[in-house]
Formats: sequence, structure tokens, C-alpha cells
Amino acid sequence: MSRRVVGFAIALLTTASLVSLFALMPALKFNAQPQRQWSAQWSGQPAIAQQMPEGLPGATEPWQQVYQLIPELPLENHYINARTGEASPNNTLVSRLIRYHLYTKSRPPNYRLDWKLTMADYLGANDWIRAELYPSGDTLTVNPMEGDVAVIRSLNRAQRDALVNAMVTIFSGQASAATDPEPPASSEEANPTPPNSGNSPIILQPRPGDAQLLLP
Repeated sequence: MSRRVVGFAIALLTTASLVSLFALMPALKFNAQPQRQWSAQWSGQPAIAQQMPEGLPGATEPWQQVYQLIPELPLENHYINARTGEASPNNTLVSRLIRYHLYTKSRPPNYRLDWKLTMADYLGANDWIRAELYPSGDTLTVNPMEGDVAVIRSLNRAQRDALVNAMVTIFSGQASAATDPEPPASSEEANPTPPNSGNSPIILQPRPGDAQLLLP
């Protein structure tokens, strides 16, 4: 009987300890929505229409190509230029993300692991992002770091992976285009026939019946 009482007491104390432990743990808080209303899933249909920067249909910059691949990704280009007092439509979330990756952290752009490290920075799981070094922090009236971090943290894992894959695809394509060798020249171009100079005799190939011309 005493063993049962002791066992029951131990089980009760263990349960109470676990309940107390979970009660003391801070509740995890997630920013479920970005600064602007936006679709939680990338299904190819954006939740709201975005005013795309001029020239985007003929995208040449990497950040423009990212928005072509993922049009649902927020632009976050509503910040005001401190010098001109006007909005900078080309100063977007992705353009700042790329500059942070390339110039602030000096990471190569064509490796998935390096982009995952950058994502981890924005999630607060790797390096701390310093506001004084953040791209456009000193040229806009409001430092966009907090807003950009909030948007990246609002993405789920699949969306972050899609963004990483888009970056790698675009920059790997640029690298291969820059290193592709020129197509080999044709045999005629590689071995051109030298022009006949006036001092060189022209040798004609024999033709049928030419021997009869030598008979008396």
C-alpha cells in the first residue's frame, strides 16, 4: 500500500513540475501578417494589385527578375528619399535584400546555402542585422530595416525557399551567361582560302579531252 502511495505522489509531483515549466515558458509571438495585406500562400494570384516600378516588363536588374518570378512578393518601395523628398519606386525590398547579401555581408550570390544564411539573418537566427549598415538606411527618411525584417519573418518556410531558389536561379544564369564561350567558327572561317595574287600562276584541274589538244 505504501509503495502505491509513494508512486502516486511521485507521478503527481512530476506532472506538477511539467505544468509549472510550460507555464513559465514565454509564449512565442509571430508576426502573422506583413505591413501590407498580402496572400499567405503563393498560389500565382496576388491578394492585392501592386504598382510595379517602370520598366519591369523588360526586367534587366536581378531584383526585377525576382519580382517577375514571384509577383506576390511585397515591393515595399513606399519609402521617401531623404534628398529629393519623393518616393523611390526602384528601392524595393528585394533590391535591399540583394545589396545586404552582396555588399553588407559579402556573400556570393549563386549558392543556396549563402542565401539561407541571409534569410537566417532576417529571422534573427544567425548574424544580427545592424541598422546603421542596412542598405538605404542613410538615404531614406525612415530606415527600412525593421519593415524588411517584418516582411521576411512573415513568410512561411515554403515562401522563403521559393525566394532563395529565385535568387540562385537568376544569379546562376547570369554567371553562366558571362562565362559561356563564343561559338566556334565554321571551317571556312577558321581556314579561309587565301586570295590569289597577280604573281602566282593559276593551276587548272585537268578535264576530259584535254590530252587531244596535244596531238599534232
